[in-house]
Amino acid sequence: MEAENRTNVSQFLLLGLSVDPELQPLLFGLFLFMYLVTVLGNLLIILAISSDAHLHTPMYFFLSNLSFVDMCFISTTVPKMLVNIQAQRKDISYIECLTQVYIFNTYGGVDNFLLSVMAFDRFVAICHPLNYTFIMNPKVCVLLVLISWIIMLWVSLIHILLMKRLTFFVGTEIPHFFCEVAQLLKVASSDTLTNNIFLYLATALLGVFPMTGILFSYFQIVSSLMRMSSSVGKYKAFSTCGSHLCVVSLFYGTGLGIYLSSAATHSSHRSSVASVMYTVVTPMLNPFIYSLRNKDVKGALRRLLSRAASCSCQISCTQLFNYLLKNIMPEKVHHLYQAENHTVLSQFLLLGLSDNSELEPFLFGLFLSMYLVTVLGNLLIILAVSSDSHLHTPMYFFLSNLSLVDICFTSTTVPKMLVNIQAHSKDISYMECLTQVYFLIIFLGMDHFLLTIMAFDRFVAICHPLNYTVIMNPRLCGLLVLTSWIIMFVVSLIDILLMKQLTFSKGTEIPHFFCELAQILNVATSDTLINNIVMYILTALLGMIPMLGVIFSYSQIVSSLLRMSSIDSKYKAFSTCGSHLCVVILFYGTGLGVYLSSAVTHSSQRSMITSVMYTVVTPMLNPFIYSLRNKDVKGALRRLLSKVSL
Repeated sequence: MEAENRTNVSQFLLLGLSVDPELQPLLFGLFLFMYLVTVLGNLLIILAISSDAHLHTPMYFFLSNLSFVDMCFISTTVPKMLVNIQAQRKDISYIECLTQVYIFNTYGGVDNFLLSVMAFDRFVAICHPLNYTFIMNPKVCVLLVLISWIIMLWVSLIHILLMKRLTFFVGTEIPHFFCEVAQLLKVASSDTLTNNIFLYLATALLGVFPMTGILFSYFQIVSSLMRMSSSVGKYKAFSTCGSHLCVVSLFYGTGLGIYLSSAATHSSHRSSVASVMYTVVTPMLNPFIYSLRNKDVKGALRRLLSRAASCSCQISCTQLFNYLLKNIMPEKVHHLYQAENHTVLSQFLLLGLSDNSELEPFLFGLFLSMYLVTVLGNLLIILAVSSDSHLHTPMYFFLSNLSLVDICFTSTTVPKMLVNIQAHSKDISYMECLTQVYFLIIFLGMDHFLLTIMAFDRFVAICHPLNYTVIMNPRLCGLLVLTSWIIMFVVSLIDILLMKQLTFSKGTEIPHFFCELAQILNVATSDTLINNIVMYILTALLGMIPMLGVIFSYSQIVSSLLRMSSIDSKYKAFSTCGSHLCVVILFYGTGLGVYLSSAVTHSSQRSMITSVMYTVVTPMLNPFIYSLRNKDVKGALRRLLSKVSL
């Protein structure tokens, strides 16, 4: 009977934050974004500390451990939640649930101990500065961290051993987005008295003792500061505690908020929503608190990024790409049609913009004229910049690269569409489709990166005009563009390798005028979960990070302009950004329009028509925006045309 009780449940059902299906895409995007920001932020803190000799001190040793724990803490819960949302399922196996409880308790407890250890470190540094290096020696620092881990591993193990004695009904629902001990004890079908006693005892000991240690440390710190006569000395001493104090307030404040919300409302849903604060938001904000409020960390991050940029210049784009092709691409790529997965089809059918045969001549003429205008306009920009020595500056170097990318971007989709219209055909071969996806992702990503780099160029020119030529030197400009190409080659290759694992039915129809990755995943007959996860992660990283870079650059530019006293100076400085700002608004505006139209209407036809804006119209308008709003480009075009006529 005991064996039966223990095996009567093989899985639980995690109800999540909401049962509303319309909220699932929003929750997926929000939590994916927060997860990526958390991992990236904490990883940067760890890399900055490990790579900078100035930060090899006890305080930053504990901070790097805290960042590592925060990464692991959020990785215990959020990835499973994202997988469940994407797969439209709620189940979690019994073993997975116990594992999640064990690891979650371990990292939560180590977080607690590390904050207490960091408070003790600040207490010794301020109250016993002469003995600081003796007390906080490397051996003691490692020992404190090691003891924290040992205690939490044992405490979590006791929790799991006690939980394994419990029984649950089949199909037990957990009203949370992860397996939390308190929620599991509520839904257990057997007696949980021993578990509850140990839970309260462990929470009291492992929560109250570290908090008491923090309060004692800060009480001693405040007492020492009160005895200082110099205001500057007080500020300098306490400023080293500012970041830690913010993190402590955030951590214990959210924990207390969850306790009070669950005690006051007795609502599992409200409790699960409140727990998002300490499981997701707090680990995400910690790197920002330490980097924004700490000059040493900010300086280390700058040095880390500059070092990374200088190292990447030694990598050859061609060598990297050839290496990936040779070592990662399977040999089956040369026998594509011999493999069973890929003999299912040899081609797709592109349905195009319209099925109406009477509209085809009009569409052919319209897209042909837009394509020719795009190629001619961007080609003129490239020729004008390359032939005029006045335009041999970083801004116009990036502009010529943007024009080249725009020509290639449009040439990836429109010529095939024109050929299909003219030949009254809709087919595109499997290899052509993969090639189109590969280059489309590369050029679209390059557009993103180049707009961000151009925003950074304007930021340096306006905010640091005296250092502009030093910072934006030819080597850095070439390096920024080269790094963008390398990133996009690798990212696009990953997408193609994942696509090659998919299978499709014969005569698969793609409701678009080109092979778009999202549309191809929609029509695949095999499981696309991994493809979708990778696509969303890469879209978030390669979309949000460049956009945040643009926003940051312009916020700094606006701040600098507001500090200028002369209206003429403001106008002159901002006029150099006008064209770029128009292109950015057009690019991201149309991209947002495509996303919203597909999310709101769920109509492939409307989404396809909207996507014409960013694939065709935006590259066509960019040369006009830069030539009509920019005197230097207009002058260079006149000189170029006069040379040609002569």
